[in-house]
Amino acid sequence: MLASTSRYRRELLERLRLPFDVVAPEVDEGALPGEAPAALAARLALAKAQAVAAQHPQAVVIGSDQVCELDGEALGKPGTHERARAQLGRLSGRSAVFHTALAVVCRARGFEQQDAAPVRVQFRALADDEIERYLRLEQPYDCAGAAKCETLGIALVEAIHSDDPTALVGLPLIRTARLLRAAGVDPLGAAAAAPAARAT
Repeated sequence: MLASTSRYRRELLERLRLPFDVVAPEVDEGALPGEAPAALAARLALAKAQAVAAQHPQAVVIGSDQVCELDGEALGKPGTHERARAQLGRLSGRSAVFHTALAVVCRARGFEQQDAAPVRVQFRALADDEIERYLRLEQPYDCAGAAKCETLGIALVEAIHSDDPTALVGLPLIRTARLLRAAGVDPLGAAAAAPAARAT
């Protein structure tokens, strides 16, 4: 079960060909006073998984969250064109870390584990007109850091450093598969038994 309303995470989890349902977690995503970006991502990933697991105690629940960190500050989803333009202006020519946190919880099995996949992204020096063109074309207002690197946003980037390639999109699948195995769910076995994954 995926504790997320993100279509990006749903599409990523579908790659594992597991049958799963999607449930929106009721979690306040605001940062605590003085909370570091990595700690914020980890806390929210676990809170999302726990919230859905409380409603579905037999299910193996996946929660994830991503926070972009620049100069120790968390950059969240911009939400508007103006905030997205400001975020990309700050990221221009800079290196940022995208903290993608993961939690897997199953109450019936007494299972709860977490992991994290930090991704360092080096952005090109971006001219104002490049930022404006990109935002008009992609409208990435629901993405931390205002850049969809899985699509046109890759043109804003010089380098990506990660040991879990899907982490930047929002769900680190290497770590997800690892935690699912630890929870007793074998992705290969489950995919073979039910090749047509479903998401509702």
